[in-house]
Amino acid sequence: MSQSALIKDIPIHQLNDREKSGIGIKFFKKGDVPKEAETLGAHRDDHYIFFLMEAGTASLMIDFNEMFLTPASIYYILPGQVHYRIRNAVSAGWFVAVDPLLVPSAFRDVFEDHLLLQKPVILNEEHFCQCKRLLCLLEEKHRESDENPFYNAIVHSLLKSFLGMAASYFSCTNHTISRPSRPAQLSQAFKKLLVSNVKEIKSPSEYAARLNISESYLNEALKKITGFTVSYWITQEVMMEAKRLLYYSSLTVKEIAHALGYEDHAYFSRLFKRATGVTALEFRMHYHK
Repeated sequence: MSQSALIKDIPIHQLNDREKSGIGIKFFKKGDVPKEAETLGAHRDDHYIFFLMEAGTASLMIDFNEMFLTPASIYYILPGQVHYRIRNAVSAGWFVAVDPLLVPSAFRDVFEDHLLLQKPVILNEEHFCQCKRLLCLLEEKHRESDENPFYNAIVHSLLKSFLGMAASYFSCTNHTISRPSRPAQLSQAFKKLLVSNVKEIKSPSEYAARLNISESYLNEALKKITGFTVSYWITQEVMMEAKRLLYYSSLTVKEIAHALGYEDHAYFSRLFKRATGVTALEFRMHYHK
């Protein structure tokens, strides 16, 4: 099945369609009626989603596994995971959507180490109260006018604190994890290899060779687990690193292209525009306005 067919069959919700700061946050109460976009059934997101449950229970179907959320639990959904809500009318808690760009690599390693197998973590009273206070402040600051010259800096700093706390909870929890399937194992191995080598290696066949499998088998495994091909994930990782450099550094677009292994910076610029829908400079101006 082609990538376009997959996108047509399984909707992908884009965070930038509804949030321009790279963050979406809200508190949901018992009995809240979901927005129309949240009742469309199974879908993927191009961003992380975190839940902090305050009261009641809820359940989600994540890539064919039903996940139960209980009070004082924290949970996350990775970009690309297929999911839909089953029950949440009797629950209350926090929902946080996060652009992957805003997730530091050290935290990202923790979250992605649990690919397909992440389980909710039950927080003790102290940790739960800390998270709740932080999210209350984040939500307040997120609602303030973005005309404040330090708006993004304040909101992103609070978000980073929350992500760091979440990463620490998951990294310190020893779950009994069932053995992942062969495709899931290959997907994990490929993503770790990709993160370490994306600046030097852009060839799907070379990644397959390093994993001692054929390119077609690697494609088959990734499409089964994530819905996308090797080439798609290579491009996504390149774009993620490019966005980080555009946001966190003062390198020119030409310098960023060279840093990512592209001698032809004009080709890199076209690739960025095709993958993200905006030019590299437009992206930088948007996040630093």
